[in-house]
Amino acid sequence: MSAEPIIQITHLKKQFGDHLVLDDINLSVSKGEVVSVIGASGSGKSTMLRCVNLLENPTAGEILYHGVDITSKENDLQKYRASVGMVFQQFNLFNNMTALENCTVGQIKVLKRSKEEAKETAMTYLRKVGMEQFINAKPAQLSGGQKQRVAIARSLAMSPEMLLFDEPTSALDPQMVGEVLTVMRQLASEGLTMIVVTHEMAFARDVSSRVVYMEGGVICEDDVPSVIFKKPNNPKTAAFLERFFAN
Repeated sequence: MSAEPIIQITHLKKQFGDHLVLDDINLSVSKGEVVSVIGASGSGKSTMLRCVNLLENPTAGEILYHGVDITSKENDLQKYRASVGMVFQQFNLFNNMTALENCTVGQIKVLKRSKEEAKETAMTYLRKVGMEQFINAKPAQLSGGQKQRVAIARSLAMSPEMLLFDEPTSALDPQMVGEVLTVMRQLASEGLTMIVVTHEMAFARDVSSRVVYMEGGVICEDDVPSVIFKKPNNPKTAAFLERFFAN
């Protein structure tokens, strides 16, 4: 693990009107870590991730990328989002573009790659996620699992240092969840740095280097999976997992 975190969140707060959604969040993620964030719906998990990607502007606190505040006006937001990519619950593909075009447009516009280089890079990652035979298909012709794999390939084609996953399997039918988790497990095994908001507890337990439990906009516990799942220190973590596995 690198000594300097890639992302360092300190005293992060996020309010929507009078509603405090995140309260004093502190979290650091270093190179090669896979950090799974678990908790009930409404606990602030996705809002925290959206703040890291600046889809939501923090109300207070700092988010540092290699020690530089990403909220500063000098920050090149497009380049930052290429380095810290995001995979969404609802795929967010361009419906009028093929799978290949979805994976090349950002490279050409943001990274200024040539069409030839962008296509070659896109094909590399579409192959990696098992979607090379669907390069000319548009999203409407793909299953949910296929769309999510294209979305992952699109993010990887931007050569990110880190990927954020916001409940990447929650919009999928159960039979499609496995194909996306297989890709994510492979990326983790190859050392890609990841923050994964998830309700897939087997992934959190077996793949993560750390698991963060959130409740009420607060991080209640941040530890290795063996502690979180076998002997959590915070009673709230234990109560959540007990409820989760009872259902």
